[in-house]
Amino acid sequence: MEHRTSAEFKGYATVIRPQELSKKELLERWALALEKRQDSHLCTLRETEHKPPKEQATLREENSPLTVAFEDPVLRSAGLASDQFGEVARFFELSPWQLHNVVCSCHFGETVAAEVVAARVRHLSACTRSFTAFACTYALAAALLAGTVLLVH
Repeated sequence: MEHRTSAEFKGYATVIRPQELSKKELLERWALALEKRQDSHLCTLRETEHKPPKEQATLREENSPLTVAFEDPVLRSAGLASDQFGEVARFFELSPWQLHNVVCSCHFGETVAAEVVAARVRHLSACTRSFTAFACTYALAAALLAGTVLLVH
């Protein structure tokens, strides 16, 4: 094996560096990867909500929305280690119920259009933004209230 610098690979290969992306950016990247699969159907995972946590964590299916995420080189460089249910939930900071709503067969049947999953992932991304705004507003209001109480006394 020969050692080469990243500059020497220029023109031969794309060098992907580890990414520091926000939760919203990660979810958006997954949605884009799904949208690139337009007109294709992906396999769903069966009955994710009925599995014990350890079994649920290891669930995976070839050609699933989770596989699409894992095949994305930017998501892998950001730390996505596999296409298993538990790993994807950990990586995207999703609860099992949130991920269940994106990939489970009880919502879609055996397969689902990639665009449909992309829309659900985008919805999670929008909820992330809304929750962050809510949390920041709540924290600011609490700080102002605490300051007002201290000034009164």
